This record gives sequence, C-alpha cells and structure tokens, in this order.
Amino acid sequence: MKIYAISDLHLSVNNPKPMDIFGPAWDNYVDKIFDDWKEKVTDDDIVLLAGDFSWAMKLEDSIADFEMLRDLPGKKIIIRGNHDYWWKSISAVRKILPEKFYAIQNDALKFGDFIICGTRLWNLPYDNKKFTEDDDKIFKRELIRLRMTLEQAKKLQAGNEKIVCMLHYPPYTFKEEDNEITKMMEEFKVDAVVYGHIHAYCKQNLVLEKNGVTYYLTSCDIVKNKLVPIFV
Repeated sequence: MKIYAISDLHLSVNNPKPMDIFGPAWDNYVDKIFDDWKEKVTDDDIVLLAGDFSWAMKLEDSIADFEMLRDLPGKKIIIRGNHDYWWKSISAVRKILPEKFYAIQNDALKFGDFIICGTRLWNLPYDNKKFTEDDDKIFKRELIRLRMTLEQAKKLQAGNEKIVCMLHYPPYTFKEEDNEITKMMEEFKVDAVVYGHIHAYCKQNLVLEKNGVTYYLTSCDIVKNKLVPIFV
C-alpha cells in the first residue's frame, strides 16, 4: 500500500469555473492530474485530497465532481477546504460518497499500517495583521478539532502504524517556525502532515522535515499537477 496526496482540485462539473484564468499552471490541469494518477496509483493505494475539492455550493451539485474520480484507482480520502461550501454535516457528506471514497472530519481512519486523520484548520495569527477576533475564535476552535483528530488517531494505533494528518490550511507561516500546531504534531508523534491552500507566489518548501515530522505542500498547481508521494 502506497500513499499519495494532492489538494485544491477545484472541480466544477455543475458549477463551471475555469481555473486557467489564474495562470498557465491550470491549463488542462485535471487531465494532467488524472494521467499522473493512472500511471502511479493501484487499487491497493491511497490518495489524500486535502481540501478545496469542488466549487459546488450545494451538496447535490458536488456529486458530479465525485463521479469524475469514481473510476480512478485507489482509495480516496478527503477533508474540507475553505471553498468546499457544499460540505455541510459529515453524515450528509458520507451519504453521497461513491465507493472507495472516505471523508474525515476531526476523526481518524485506519488502513493497514497507516492511520489517516485531519481537520481544515484556519488562517494563522502569527505575524498576521489582518487577523480578526472572529479569526481568533475559529483558529482556537480548529486547534481543539486538531487535538480531537490526533487523539482519535492514537486510539487506533495498536503498534507501529504511521500517522498521517491532513490539513487544508498550512500548519506554519512562510517562516516555517514552530507553533502550537507543529508542537501538537510532535506531541502525538505524527509521521507526515499533508496540506494545501497555498497557490501562486509560494515561499514554502514543498517538503519540510521539522523535529521528526515531515510536512508536504500538495496544492496541485504548485506541484505541477502531479500526485505527491508520501509513503511509497
């Protein structure tokens, strides 16, 4: 079993929104992702989709976007991104998922020697002059949710299973300094963290090893529309 990741697909079957207006990295990007996916992934593998999956506004409109990926190999695991407005309750999301799709929201799932957990996260307060009181409330709530998902992962860990935590928002600023989030990853001995959200003008390392935890930036345009190997 191998694990790959990619995020920010921004699919829009029922809500047409061309992404190529944001630059050449988005030209035929879905076809490029699918070609790379078919070349790398087998049915025994896992692909992590770290948020901003669909532009749909309603849950029923997202179904067509899931259908696009139905026949691609592997198990697909998703978390919510800031643009996934269609994502309401986790129970409602799970009801419309095709076979071999899994949604995580503050909980965890075990697949063989791997445990996958995750939460959306939020904008970070560090060196952020635009950080508001509302942002602070959401950020603190997301820290609670992060601890919840990591606790659930630990409960599933019976031996040496590797823990992979999915986030949508970055776990650190462009300075890549330690903070509450990275310290929590270390506390729970997370092996890998997958995140997205960042697009143009990226100043972060695509892969960063920090205090025993490896962090992977997986926004599709940043990684040239290729799945990022996490454990292969």
